[in-house]
Amino acid sequence: MASTASTNPAHAHFESFVQAQLCQDVLSSFQGLCEALGLESGGGLAQYHKIKAQLNYWSAKSLWAKLDKRASQSVYQQGQACANTKCLVVGAGPCGLRAAVELALLGARVVLVEKRTKFSRHNVLHLWPFTIHDLRALGAKKFYGRFCTGTLDHISIRQLQLLLLKVALLLGVEIHWGITFTGLQPPPRKGSGWRAQLQPRPPAQLANYEFDVLISAAGGKFVPEGFTIREMRGKLAIGITVNFVNGRTVEETQVPEISGVARIYNQKFFQSLLKATGIDLENIVYYKDDTHYFVMTAKKQCLLRLGVLLQDLPETDQLLGSANVVPEALQDFARAAADFATHGKLGKLEFARDARGRPDVAAFDFTSMMRAESSARVQEKHGARLLLGLVGDCLVEPFWPLGTGVARGFLAGFDAAWMVKRWAEGAGPLEVLAERESLYQLLSQTSPENMHRNVAQYELDPATRYPNLNLRAVTPNQVQDLYDVMDKEHAQRKGDKTDAGKARTGSAGTEELLHWCQEQTAGFPGVHVTDFSSSWTDGLALCALVHRLQPGLLDPSELQGMGALETTTWALKVAEHELGITPVLSAQAVVAGSDPLGLIAYLSHFHSAFKNMPHSSGPVSQAPSGTPSAVLFLGKLQRTLQRTRAKVEAETEEPPIFEPTVPPALPSEQEAGAEDLCELCGKHLFILERFCVDGHFFHRGCFRCHTCEATLWPGGYGQHLGDGHFYCLQHLPQEGQKEADSSGSPENQELPTPDGNSTQPGPSPPRSPVKRVSPVPSPSQPTRRLIRLSSLERLRLSSLAITPDSGTEPPPKPPRSCSALARQALEGSFVGWGVPVQAPQVPKATEVEEYPVMEEEEEEEEEEEEEVPLETDLEQVSSRRPVGCL
Repeated sequence: MASTASTNPAHAHFESFVQAQLCQDVLSSFQGLCEALGLESGGGLAQYHKIKAQLNYWSAKSLWAKLDKRASQSVYQQGQACANTKCLVVGAGPCGLRAAVELALLGARVVLVEKRTKFSRHNVLHLWPFTIHDLRALGAKKFYGRFCTGTLDHISIRQLQLLLLKVALLLGVEIHWGITFTGLQPPPRKGSGWRAQLQPRPPAQLANYEFDVLISAAGGKFVPEGFTIREMRGKLAIGITVNFVNGRTVEETQVPEISGVARIYNQKFFQSLLKATGIDLENIVYYKDDTHYFVMTAKKQCLLRLGVLLQDLPETDQLLGSANVVPEALQDFARAAADFATHGKLGKLEFARDARGRPDVAAFDFTSMMRAESSARVQEKHGARLLLGLVGDCLVEPFWPLGTGVARGFLAGFDAAWMVKRWAEGAGPLEVLAERESLYQLLSQTSPENMHRNVAQYELDPATRYPNLNLRAVTPNQVQDLYDVMDKEHAQRKGDKTDAGKARTGSAGTEELLHWCQEQTAGFPGVHVTDFSSSWTDGLALCALVHRLQPGLLDPSELQGMGALETTTWALKVAEHELGITPVLSAQAVVAGSDPLGLIAYLSHFHSAFKNMPHSSGPVSQAPSGTPSAVLFLGKLQRTLQRTRAKVEAETEEPPIFEPTVPPALPSEQEAGAEDLCELCGKHLFILERFCVDGHFFHRGCFRCHTCEATLWPGGYGQHLGDGHFYCLQHLPQEGQKEADSSGSPENQELPTPDGNSTQPGPSPPRSPVKRVSPVPSPSQPTRRLIRLSSLERLRLSSLAITPDSGTEPPPKPPRSCSALARQALEGSFVGWGVPVQAPQVPKATEVEEYPVMEEEEEEEEEEEEEVPLETDLEQVSSRRPVGCL
């Protein structure tokens, strides 16, 4: 075998490639293999087929069989699923390399950049059953003979990176070392693509590489711009990891591993450790791989007592910072704990070295974990879309005691590759993002127990891995904020906040709206619309727009001599009353030009209602009678009802309408630069939370009934004239109408109070109508409203005796005495116990427009000047209690 490898250079390079244990050795041997076969590295999946065809070597056949079996799965479509997709993977950790392997099997061109030049992480990872099966299917035993032999279920990070690096190179992944990804470079013009900002100076081929998918696996300290990361923190728990050199002697191989010992399960061991060494631990784990790997949880007071920590600082970052940790004391602490746990059988414990040549021992707070709020985003500029995905620690940092890190990292890599496949199939951006977020919701819940038992069936399709999968758990509407469409105006808005007053007209929809406004206002003197801020500050453009859409509502001659604020207020009110377009910003904001986005939202209502109306030149044009706009139809209907109202009888019931024919009252000149504030809470109002009532703006959450705090809606509320509060119709106080009557106001006439001596009247006389209270009261004429009465109010109303003469109003009835009220309450409590109660019938209707004349009680007790003692009343009522009620 050795002679065969020596006679064929390609065979020798392949053997070196398989056995290499250093990153540089892997790269150099693979480069030599490609040169011996006359191939260039990084040629994609086609390169793998060329190597397999030209390298006719018996030692490689078992590896080819495993890789062919994996690549033959139907989900990869023989390497054509993502044939036209270009991907950039950032980070050569286990998760980044595993994602790159899947993307290469899909047929995508994959370029991977890694800032390090060697693999130096010795920590050992626990493997789930499916990860063991997955790595074996990729030829892990070929590259690392000791992989999971016997009952072992762990591997060092360095060895895992090496074997995945070899698989990625064979599958045609192009890898660049010592290159740091610093950010994205958007396409400068239409027809170009997204590029990466790299340091130090990258090769020209890499610097000009344009890609449409970015997978970030660079760790928790680097997350691409746009993603939001939040910290999950528990009670402080200090973990200590340490790696000692594994000499692989007979004595070392015979030392048993410690899969996990916790204090609550073996208190005797930890008490002995504390007595012998003074070290107080919560748990300890010992794994054996390239190194002797120990991880333990130490108590803070123990570390302070032994001098590992200098001070007990409140902030975790300061407590475990390099300035507060004594390296020598930490090394002695770790060595003593490891020696006691292995009964001294490991001999002289020599520290392994980390990437910087220092002893590989560290203290950290493992209860602080970072988690991304979303796993993917889409950015678009100049028509070029970029799909961004997170995997590994930059997606979610694992909780190491559970041993979930690499397992869930691999699952996230599979889910990200599935997302790229759906992207390549032409699925919509929002649909792709919704599916990816649905899978992300499952990630933190996965465990070997709640996944499919048959790990051999696991494929890239998530349905083969997750039982009860619901890819529609997150809807496309819920991920709209993850789709960013960038343009020059958007970039300006992010980079220059001082230019917030200028209109952003970069998007196609805004440009269409601006062009429509220019057409509708063309020809009016003094009106020249160029943007959505300064062109509308004098109010003339808004008046011209209303006049164009509905001639006759605003006569331009009426605007002479008015100020900008008066003109704008006039136009907003007429548009609301006549056209049914509710304002979303105040007249002050329009005049100040401080809210162009709010003005765009307001004008878009005009555009959506009247965009189909044909444009005719000139300042005056009649609106077409057959316009399809529902808003215009409702406006016409309101005006027709208003004109009809003057001809009907006073007692005729009408639906609540506005009074648009009366010009709205003009406000006094105010500070034009004032921002929109809620009338109730006084806080700033944003467009989507504004609610307009009679020219005033409220938060939708603030506009509630003062009694029951239910949200108020148009037509279902009224304002009490006495206290100024808003109420729902059920709780609107009726006393407000009495107060209005006492001032002689004809708008809210109170029903006359019946005389105390009145008897049951005859036929019902003509009744005075009760006007409805409109949510927006007119300054010139009262409006009607529906009065919804509660059961208690109906009962009180039924006890009234309405006199025929509505022109005279007797003095109000004096309040009842305390004894009379108590007697009434006690009598009501015995209803159903045989006590006759004289009570009128309660009307069934819950909505009335006026108080009906009800029959009074047969005989109403008069209150005497001298009050009867309360005790006497109680005795009289008690005497009427039926026998057996006790």
